[in-house]
Amino acid sequence: MITDTEFIVATDRILASIGAALDAALETSDADVDWNLNEGILEIDCESGGKLIVNRHLQHREIWVAARAGGYHFKQVEGLWRDTRSGDELGAKLVALVGAQAGLAVSMPSLAAPAT
Repeated sequence: MITDTEFIVATDRILASIGAALDAALETSDADVDWNLNEGILEIDCESGGKLIVNRHLQHREIWVAARAGGYHFKQVEGLWRDTRSGDELGAKLVALVGAQAGLAVSMPSLAAPAT
């Protein structure tokens, strides 16, 4: 099992990658979306659709997502972050959620999970 520090470093990279993908999408969009990353919590403010929250959950070694469509928990499965209920991959789910909630088309990079 990875240490707390390794998990924090890995998830900080994931959250920063999501933010970079949002910035890239916003360069060619007129969508009104702002985001902020602070201490393991990524807030995506969608003017027309509230907020999406993506954060690490250290105790369970998961990434949690809260959106208008519901709450999702992603755990490490074979090198990817997978939703514990549906099996959806984190990046693909975020693309769908941001598209539906903010009207922003995002191209998400690979969001690989650290080795356990």
